Amino acid sequence: MILSGRGVTAMLGPTNTGKTHFAIERMVAHSSGVIGLPLRLLAREVYNRLVERVGVNRVALITGEEKIAPKTARYSVCTVEAMPRETDVAFVAIDEVQLAGDLERGHIFTDRILHLRGREETLLLGSATMKPILRQLLPGVSIVERPRLSSLFYAGQKRITRLPRRSAIVAFSSDEVYAIAELIRRQRGGAAVVLGALSPRTRNAQVELYQNGDVEYLVATDAIGMGLNLDVDHVAFAQDRKFDGHQYRNLNAGELGQIAGRAGRHMRDGTFGVTSRVPPFDDELVERLETHQFDPVKVLQWRSKALDFTSLHALKASLDEVPRVQGLTRALPAVDQRALEFLARSHAVAGKADRRDRIELLWEACALPDYRRITPAQHADLIASLYLDLVEHGTVDEDFLAKQVRHADRTDGEIDTLSARIAQIRTWTYVSNRPGWLADPTHWQEKTRKIEDRLSDALHERLTKRFVDRRTSVLMKRLRENAMLEAEVSVNGDVFVEGHHVGELAGFRFKAVSGAEGPDAKAIEAAALKALALEFEARAARLHASGNSDLVLDSSGTVRWLGDPVARLVSTDNILRPRAVLLADEQLTGTARDHVVARIERFVAHTIQTVLKPLDDLANADDIEGLARGLAFQLVENYGVLFRRDVAAEVKALDQDARASLRRYGVRFGAYHVFMPALLKPAPAEMITLLWALANDGLDKPGYGELIPVLAAGRTSVVTDPGYERAFYKLAGFRYLGKRAVRIDILERLADIIRPLTQWKPEAGGARPEGAFDGRRFVTTPAMMSILGATPDDMEEILKGLGYRADVASPEDVARIEAAQAERDAEKAAKQHAGVAVETVARRAEKPADGEAGAGETPENPVAAETAVAETSERPAEEQAAATETADDTTADTAETAPAQPEKADEAAVKDEAAKEEEEPKPVLLWRPGGRSQNERGRQHQGRGPRNEGRGRGQPNRKGGDGERDRAAGKPGGKGPKGPHRAKKDGEGKPRDQRRERDKPVDPDSPFAKLAALKAQMKR
Repeated sequence: MILSGRGVTAMLGPTNTGKTHFAIERMVAHSSGVIGLPLRLLAREVYNRLVERVGVNRVALITGEEKIAPKTARYSVCTVEAMPRETDVAFVAIDEVQLAGDLERGHIFTDRILHLRGREETLLLGSATMKPILRQLLPGVSIVERPRLSSLFYAGQKRITRLPRRSAIVAFSSDEVYAIAELIRRQRGGAAVVLGALSPRTRNAQVELYQNGDVEYLVATDAIGMGLNLDVDHVAFAQDRKFDGHQYRNLNAGELGQIAGRAGRHMRDGTFGVTSRVPPFDDELVERLETHQFDPVKVLQWRSKALDFTSLHALKASLDEVPRVQGLTRALPAVDQRALEFLARSHAVAGKADRRDRIELLWEACALPDYRRITPAQHADLIASLYLDLVEHGTVDEDFLAKQVRHADRTDGEIDTLSARIAQIRTWTYVSNRPGWLADPTHWQEKTRKIEDRLSDALHERLTKRFVDRRTSVLMKRLRENAMLEAEVSVNGDVFVEGHHVGELAGFRFKAVSGAEGPDAKAIEAAALKALALEFEARAARLHASGNSDLVLDSSGTVRWLGDPVARLVSTDNILRPRAVLLADEQLTGTARDHVVARIERFVAHTIQTVLKPLDDLANADDIEGLARGLAFQLVENYGVLFRRDVAAEVKALDQDARASLRRYGVRFGAYHVFMPALLKPAPAEMITLLWALANDGLDKPGYGELIPVLAAGRTSVVTDPGYERAFYKLAGFRYLGKRAVRIDILERLADIIRPLTQWKPEAGGARPEGAFDGRRFVTTPAMMSILGATPDDMEEILKGLGYRADVASPEDVARIEAAQAERDAEKAAKQHAGVAVETVARRAEKPADGEAGAGETPENPVAAETAVAETSERPAEEQAAATETADDTTADTAETAPAQPEKADEAAVKDEAAKEEEEPKPVLLWRPGGRSQNERGRQHQGRGPRNEGRGRGQPNRKGGDGERDRAAGKPGGKGPKGPHRAKKDGEGKPRDQRRERDKPVDPDSPFAKLAALKAQMKR
């Protein structure tokens, strides 16, 4: 039956017309009343307002999940779903009646509009779009239209970060709401979040956060369009499409107007617009929103109130009944009807629903809301469990209920986890509030309400922690109030403004750690710096009075004071005098800034002069003049190391006094380098590397600072890294030599080892140094590899890098040459021994004839033999063998007295030869100074005279010239034009070898010469 509209007043109009306030005033004017609201959140707000007006004992709150019903209550605040179907109160009001057209909930609003009446007054509140349909369905209804109290204007499209304060950003999915809130937190300090899925307690806390001014932005779904009274100046749409439970669709003009109308409060105008993610509204839509002209609601959703509970089939048929009145349309199956469809197919449930009261109970159970948003089948399974308990036991199994409640009673987890638990506990809160469902409903109502409150508070805390920067929001609030901010700095440099940590003060620079960006962050930083002005002056005074121990210069060229950076160095024209650039905010000014700069410059100058004292003394030396002065300048420009080949001419031109003047300042003239050994230490090397990097933008080049630890560890050589800047090796005191870099002073020690090997002359006599070969060439020795920390392969790379060249010879050739050399040494030794014998005979012959022995002694005398044996036994085994072989050809006495050791040596040599034959012979590298070829070396070795042996590259020949230069010019001792190999000739055109055999002068020190002289004397 369609009721008459007599006694019904419809107060219609756009948002911000004061409709809800009017309804409250009318209700308290009656003796009793009930008001139905679309949201539990809005119901709680109206309940609180009524409590303030008439007292807590006179107001009841009834929702699906909450029931506060004092015995003396005269007024009831309900959600529309919880309103009684029949009532005997004086006043009835229904808010937001335009929701009767909603596909999901519309049939409930339609039922209350058509059937629920107050004895004295019935008030319907809603949009003006309901005017035609209400007149059609409720003949005689009184229509009252109220105008909006303020104007609404379109503000166009703006980026989210550009939105004004007191803005509400609207989206239609939780993911989008969270993303926008996170963006606002980073950019503007924070936002409150309002979602339909939140519990009322959580939503109230979030709204209060916004209303109190702790945050300036609200991010919400269309839930804010349902009568929430918020202090919003601007509404921005971040989306214009939503999922209505059945499909994604664009919002119509009426829905947009309902949300946009939340902008403006009382007499204050409001604005609306879109974000950059939504196309701008067209002019027609803008005009309709500004003038509140929307399409009227043409039909209301309806479902039959007269349900038939005689059977499940009859119940389903009554639910499918179609309306017989124009203006109503059958509603789509709601959650309860879909659950009934599933349960009717269950044999267990259908078997129990066999009579009217049980079918009514089943329909009541199907009304359980789907707070968890699960699938219809899962929701139906839960209802089936509850229903079977109710039918079989009369109440829901409390053990099962306790288990479910205990599972939800946890406050750990993040936002989504807590939201899911709240949805679950709301289900059991609803169950506990159903009359007759539980044996002890009061206990479970209190328990579930406490759990929901705890979960809601935890969710509010998580939302606030994630989407609100409390520090920024509080400070911005104080700034808007033009309050004087109090600042303090902790011992470790943390800056607190109004008790909130806003940043850190490192040296004289303030670094904000606030999550806010944009103008808010700038305002907070400006306020903090203003409050820190006195702290800057105090720090400047402390730095000016601090000692050098409080300052340090690090490897990046930054000067730090007590660990905080205060300046950085930049290069100047004088490499030893870099300039310090102050790192300070503009608040450090005037005398305080000048004092800080002066103190830092003194520290930098003192540090460099101390660490690089030898180089600084050389740069400022007044007693070095002439060519030495130029060489000193080059040393300073090259940080104390020069390759000798690069300054060979300058060094050669220096006289001894000039060299002495440089040596006084620690300069060493080495074989390969001119350098200052005092700088080849970790501290000077690190400082030199830094100064070079400042002058050559090398702080970021690969290898910077990597070689200083190697030098500090005492390594004499290191494997090179091709990716490093080569200059870093030289700056750290290493010479880059291919695959390995060697410390410069170690290379000079290597030169000291090689020099005797190349200067040794076989004809000069004496023991052959280890590693010497033929007076010009040498082989590597363990001593060389030991000081370099290198392998034989590394030695090859190093010697090549130093300019040496290798002649490859087979072990057989080397052995043959060494044997020949040993033979010459033995021959010479035998001659020396024979000379000793002749001298003995001569001395005895010269003695007076007084009976002493002398005249008859000859080299064959046993005394001479003993002397020869003694001298021979002191030489190495190889020399003893060569001496024995030579003695066989000269004197019999020497051969007879030769010890038996050479025979043992021969046996050992045979064994060694046998062992070597088993192994593959390796070539032998004979090293020589670079510049001569293998053929030239062989020819010179065969034809040179005794005085030329051992002369290397650059040594003067007999005429005082350079050997290589003379040979190139065709002079004696030089090399002629290329051509067939010819024996060298002397000035008379005779082969030099022949001249050496026939015309060679007799050595006066030879024993044969002494014998000849003795014979001539005896003849006389």
